[in-house]
Amino acid sequence: KDSDADDAVEQLFLVVVAIDFGTTSSGYAYSFTKEPECIHVMRRWEGGDPGVSNQKTPTTILLTPERKFHSFGYAARDFYHDLDPTESKHWLYFEKFKMKLHTTGNLTMETDLTAANGKKVKALEIFAYALQFFKEQALKELSDQGGSDFENTEVRWVITVPAIWKQPAKQFMRQAAYKAGMASPENPEQLIIALEPEAASIYCRKLRLHQMIDLSSRAPVNGYSPSDTIGTGFTQAKEHVRRNRQSRTFLVENVIGEIWSELEEGSDRYIVVDSGGGTVDMTVHQIRLPEGHLKELYKATGSGPYGSLGVDYEFEKLLCKIFGEDFIEQFKIKRPAAWVDLMIAFESRKRAAAPDRTNPLNITLPFSFIDYYKKFRGHSVEHALRKSNVDFVKWSSQGMLRMSPDAMNALFKPTIDQIVQHLSDVFDKPEVTNVKFLFLVGGFAESPLLQQAVQNAFGSRCRVIIPQDVGLTILKGAVLFGLDPAVIKVRRSPLTYGVGVLNRFVEGKHPPEKLLIKDGTRWCTDVFDKFISADQSVALGETVTRSYTPAKPSQLVIVINIYSSEQDNVSFITESGVKKCGTLRLDLTGTDASVPNRREIKTLMQFGDTEIKAMAVDVATSKSVKVGIDFLNY
Repeated sequence: KDSDADDAVEQLFLVVVAIDFGTTSSGYAYSFTKEPECIHVMRRWEGGDPGVSNQKTPTTILLTPERKFHSFGYAARDFYHDLDPTESKHWLYFEKFKMKLHTTGNLTMETDLTAANGKKVKALEIFAYALQFFKEQALKELSDQGGSDFENTEVRWVITVPAIWKQPAKQFMRQAAYKAGMASPENPEQLIIALEPEAASIYCRKLRLHQMIDLSSRAPVNGYSPSDTIGTGFTQAKEHVRRNRQSRTFLVENVIGEIWSELEEGSDRYIVVDSGGGTVDMTVHQIRLPEGHLKELYKATGSGPYGSLGVDYEFEKLLCKIFGEDFIEQFKIKRPAAWVDLMIAFESRKRAAAPDRTNPLNITLPFSFIDYYKKFRGHSVEHALRKSNVDFVKWSSQGMLRMSPDAMNALFKPTIDQIVQHLSDVFDKPEVTNVKFLFLVGGFAESPLLQQAVQNAFGSRCRVIIPQDVGLTILKGAVLFGLDPAVIKVRRSPLTYGVGVLNRFVEGKHPPEKLLIKDGTRWCTDVFDKFISADQSVALGETVTRSYTPAKPSQLVIVINIYSSEQDNVSFITESGVKKCGTLRLDLTGTDASVPNRREIKTLMQFGDTEIKAMAVDVATSKSVKVGIDFLNY
């Protein structure tokens, strides 16, 4: 803490609530600012699935035929599932909709999402409904616990987003939260948008040795190879978690865990690999001791939309191969609830896949799948399997698909190969040297197949470590981040920012088509004056200032346009990839006539946590105007 003044502000929030809004599952956790070492994970949700014990709920949402919010999570899924098919086609059911923000190139407030029945709804509405649901759940839990009504004003909210999301997606999330009533444009600091791998990193720093599993420390025992013991360590860990299932409160000691004492300041680094449902994010950090602040060395990258969803996608391809793409497409449209059912059955089997598994995995086919297939094709599912020549998948008389472990592993292979390849690329980067630890976090990190692949590929270069309750790592880190947002000190700017200006035209230096003659002066137009380059390190709260003079001293309205680009070296605002993301309009009418003949306009850009603010000041009269950088509305 720099000064006492800051402390006074911090105390306004009684509690920090973090929401991990994931591609496949979501949840929240909270901590009271008075006892920051206790992190409470949300209470159990009704209607969990067999074979998937989870503190989180599926990211699914159901709207009534009138497009009003009905339910979220298991409740939404089960209600939708129990509707009669004639009715269900009018209801709007959405799942895994977060991927849309990642894959839409030109995201705006108007972007649509498509429900299972093909109808479209504005993405902003769906996200706002989901966040509002979490807001109400959390406030209700806090009120029940405290015995009195908890006000939204007493809560600081933290929402986590993948680090590879582009700026518009982060801004979109903030807008959705405003719409859900969590914070407001007048009070933006009530909401922090945190990056998932950063949150994970903050939590990993506090891990004690008994809270993690070090894959590399498993030396061969009694002639077993290490791969045999991978499973057992996890079973013990799961037992431990199960015994503590009743308690949803996790203690985080206010120390840096033992593991960090091995890191040398300034040279040793660690990688956090956050593999969730939809994305895989990687960040390389080093710790700046003694206060344990983090410094980001390598800008977040993600290997496309491939988390565990990649495995679901392969399963779908396999079904298309056996039963025909035309049938699967039809089945999804005509029997959406049964399709959801089939994917749930697959999900729990997917979690049972392990490198050393020898017995087959059975996936129950919903009755309506078998029934509809017979109607559609005129022959049985069993016949299709015999005819399809897919060796590894057999039909069992109890109405199940029997997959050999090899068949299951083959579904994981493309996704895991991609993650390992992506990690190799990161390790080859010049700025990524001296990596001591690799932390595997996120929901997909629970997969023993992924653990083994990462250990085999990188175990010789660094220690591969998995926090015990790996699916909740991000959630807990996000709470810690909300309690102490200053813990991340330096980030790399994702974009190059600058303003459009006129410069004196220089023969031979400026292209002739940019020449503009005004009042006898030769100007070069459309110049991009850079404030900060992509990938440059920026400290939080850092301000960059430039001074400009109006082209005409008598000018009374000055308009400064702010631009961004993913490229480092930008010379003109007309180049491809340069986008306008803000306008400062300084109106100097009505100011004193005795203005100096050379006006100076100061332009400042301040780089905040996930937001950037710009400001223009007329030095002579100190008149100023502010604007937030906006990626959605230009």
